[in-house]
Amino acid sequence: MNEHRPRVAVITGGASGIGLATARRLQQHDWSVVIGDINEASAERALASLDAARAAFVRTDVTREQDIVALLSAAQTRFGGLEGMVNNAGIPGAFGAITEIEVQEWDYTIAVLLRSVFLGIKHAARAFKAAGHGGAIVNVASVAGLSGGVGPQAYSAAKAAVISLTKTTAVELAADGVRVNAVAPGPVLTPILGASPGRQERAAEMLKSTQPWPQPGGPEDIAAGIAFLASSDARFITGETLVIDGGQTAAGPLESMSRLSDPRAKHIAGVDRGSTGQAPTKRTTNSDGGDTDAQRRERGGPPVQP
Repeated sequence: MNEHRPRVAVITGGASGIGLATARRLQQHDWSVVIGDINEASAERALASLDAARAAFVRTDVTREQDIVALLSAAQTRFGGLEGMVNNAGIPGAFGAITEIEVQEWDYTIAVLLRSVFLGIKHAARAFKAAGHGGAIVNVASVAGLSGGVGPQAYSAAKAAVISLTKTTAVELAADGVRVNAVAPGPVLTPILGASPGRQERAAEMLKSTQPWPQPGGPEDIAAGIAFLASSDARFITGETLVIDGGQTAAGPLESMSRLSDPRAKHIAGVDRGSTGQAPTKRTTNSDGGDTDAQRRERGGPPVQP
C-alpha cells in the first residue's frame, strides 16, 4: 500500500480495549478509522478520544452480514476508500464445564468470535478486489487458540479457527494483493479481562504471574503489532500469526487457568458478553459439574440420572 496517500481502516470492536488502542495507533500513522461496535455508549466515549475529522462510528452487530456490509460501505463513503480491515470484536463467551454449556451459548460465542472474522475477511476482500489496489486484513486471535488450558472451550476453539482461517485466506487472496495476518495476544489489561478502573492493580498482579516478562501487557502493545501488520513495512508478510504475550507461550503458561478463578471450580456456567454492554448470564451447577435437578427441569431438561 502507498504510505503517502490517505488510508482508511475499519476496526470491529473498536470502541474499547484493543480496538480503541488500534484506532488511536493507526491515526498516529495518518490512517482514518471507522469503528464498528454494538456498544453505542462506549463508541461515543471512544470518538471523543480520537481525531474527529478522521474517525467515524457505525453501530454494528458483527454476527450479521448486512451490518458488516453497511460498515464497510460507510467507510468507503465517508473517507473515499478502504485499505485495512481489523477483525477485533470479541467476548469471553460461554464458560463452565463442557457438559453444562448450552448450545445457544456455544453458538453465540462462535458467531461473535469466528463468524464475524469470516464476514470481515469476505467483504473486505471484495472491496479490495473491486478497488484493485489490494489491502491488509488483521485478525485478532489469542494464545488460547494455540494451546489448551488457557481459555474457555468455545473461546479457545474459535480463536484456533481464526488462526487457521487466517492461513487459508492468505493463500487464497495473495494473488489479489490482499494480505491476511493475525495477532495472538496473551492476557492483557483490557475491559474483556475485567480490568476496569479500580481493579487495575489486582489484574496486573494476576497477569504478571502468567508470563516471564515483568510488566503486564496493555491494549497499546497489541495495537502496535496490528499497526505493523497493516503497514507497508509488512508487505511481504501474509498468513502469519504474531504472538504478543510477554513470553508466555515461549515459557509455557507459568500458571494455567487458576482453580480459584476457573468457573468450573466454582460450579458456575453461563455466558460473558464482555464489553458489549449486555449483561452476562450465570447459573450454579451441582458439585459434580452438572446442573441441579431443579435447574434442569426449569430449562426443560431431564433430571440427573443416578
